[in-house]
Amino acid sequence: MAALKISRAVSIIPKFAPVFSSSSERILRPSPPPKLIGEAAVAPQTEEERGRWSKLPLFIPGAIAFALGTWQIFRRQEKIKMLDYRKGRLDMEPIRWNEIGPSGQSLDSLEFRKVICEGVFDEGKALFVGPRSRSISGVTENGYYVISPLIPTAGKYGSVQQPILVNRGWVPRDWRNRSSKDSRASEKSSDSEIMDIRPNGGRIWWKFWSQKPKLSKDTEPREIPIEVVGVVRGSEKPSIFVPENDPQSGQWFYVNIPMMARACSLPADTLYIEDVNENASAADPYPVPKEVNSLIRYSVMPQDHLNYTLTWYSLSSAVTFMAFKRIRPKKKVQR
Repeated sequence: MAALKISRAVSIIPKFAPVFSSSSERILRPSPPPKLIGEAAVAPQTEEERGRWSKLPLFIPGAIAFALGTWQIFRRQEKIKMLDYRKGRLDMEPIRWNEIGPSGQSLDSLEFRKVICEGVFDEGKALFVGPRSRSISGVTENGYYVISPLIPTAGKYGSVQQPILVNRGWVPRDWRNRSSKDSRASEKSSDSEIMDIRPNGGRIWWKFWSQKPKLSKDTEPREIPIEVVGVVRGSEKPSIFVPENDPQSGQWFYVNIPMMARACSLPADTLYIEDVNENASAADPYPVPKEVNSLIRYSVMPQDHLNYTLTWYSLSSAVTFMAFKRIRPKKKVQR
């Protein structure tokens, strides 16, 4: 009887074994050690610091805007100094080019000095730089700057100075076409005075009775010298968008003094001036000389640099404030 009860109990035990085993595992499984108060406070603080360091690049735009504003201040000071230098040079006594002796000033020290030169223009070697536009009463006209060699007359020292290049001012587009037609016509007239061409291709000299009598130097008509008032300038610095000059085809997009001097058969160190004579006649208004005030102006004046400084500093302040607001920890609302 006792053996029968024991066998029944053994047969029942496997049915309840999973229950007992799971409950026993739960009971016997060691629980993790309780976290200390210091360890619980360290982990969230480390994550918060990492989050703050990751937000530091938000201050980079503000720093860049601040640097640009500071650069505008230095650039403004440089412009003020350069304008004062130009004004001081323009107020100096003009140099009379015809009267400079052999020990005259060097060309490098003459920039922005006024020069008075009397001579005759060599129209056959005129160069047209452009296209350059100008606006009159809201109407924009395209044209060129015409640059011609000026042959000075003898001065008080009895010696003739070397020719100079003169930017005579702005001319319309048709001036270039008219200049090319006049040069071709002069070439044809000079050829016709020398020889005649027969229909069969042979050449004969003009008959002696058709030749004009030669004029002596005293009776030979001479061009009247003119007085030019200009300011010494240097070569232009073109931007990356301006094409290169092509002397072979006569395309000039910017002023390059050595290159233009070689095209006019002049030395590379030829003096270059911009005509600022305001005594233009109404009958012959072209070329239009430059204004003196245009020589003491920049595309960006000191006042513009001051406005840019205020703009960059304002932008830097706004961006930096937004970065501080983004990095500042949010306050938890207590309920």
